[in-house]
Amino acid sequence: MTHESRYAGKVAVVTGGASGIGAAIVRRLVAEGASVVAGDVNTENLDALVAELGDGVVGVVADVTSEDAVAALVATAVDRFGGLHAGFNVAGGGGGGMLLDQAEADWRRVLDLCLTGVFLSMKHEARQFVAQGGGGAIVNVSSLNSRVPMFGGSAYCSAKAGVAMLSECGALEFGEHQIRVNTVSPGLTETPLTAPLLALEGALDAYLERIPLRRAGGPADMAAAALFLASDDAAYVSGANLFVDGAWATTTYPDLRPFLGQMAAGRA
Repeated sequence: MTHESRYAGKVAVVTGGASGIGAAIVRRLVAEGASVVAGDVNTENLDALVAELGDGVVGVVADVTSEDAVAALVATAVDRFGGLHAGFNVAGGGGGGMLLDQAEADWRRVLDLCLTGVFLSMKHEARQFVAQGGGGAIVNVSSLNSRVPMFGGSAYCSAKAGVAMLSECGALEFGEHQIRVNTVSPGLTETPLTAPLLALEGALDAYLERIPLRRAGGPADMAAAALFLASDDAAYVSGANLFVDGAWATTTYPDLRPFLGQMAAGRA
């Protein structure tokens, strides 16, 4: 269920907005009345999203590891729609490997994308909020892995834990400007990024036996939580990390080593 006018007259920026959770957030923002600037590196998906949603969405090719690109993304929102009210920082990605074999370049790539990209986005979104006055809201997408470790995911887990703490720091520092910062930590979510792993025989069952609700989430589940946190319905919520995971954080992560081996063999 959407709230048809909850974001009427509001302007939002969404990084990683061309697919998965980011695209779901863009769609729901538009459904609730917002104008949106979606940033992503996937130009084909961006073009398709703009064609689908119309004049209320502007697509911008933006690599969140580049400060100039992030600054330009926020500037586009101001130039096209007159200001900024909310930032949704979704861009991220996994990869890496076991700690004994982790390449430094892969480690840095994951941290740059998942953590540095959120830092840069928060910085420029908050600067715009301060410049225009009136406060604002930032929602950062972290992960269940901000709390729960997994085999082969040291870089990703570390980055996502960093996102959760970075959000708390933002809530602390930006509060005097009436800027709220919160985190959504998704559990298992059916997106293009998780599809290759979930397609392996037995992988989905290994996850579901650890998830009390016995199902994966969808991008729309994460979008609903993110829009709540950035809305006036959460006007006194800041510094929170909302786990949207079917109660998965109450259990443990499956041992992915057999499936990581299958994926590596498939790439060979």
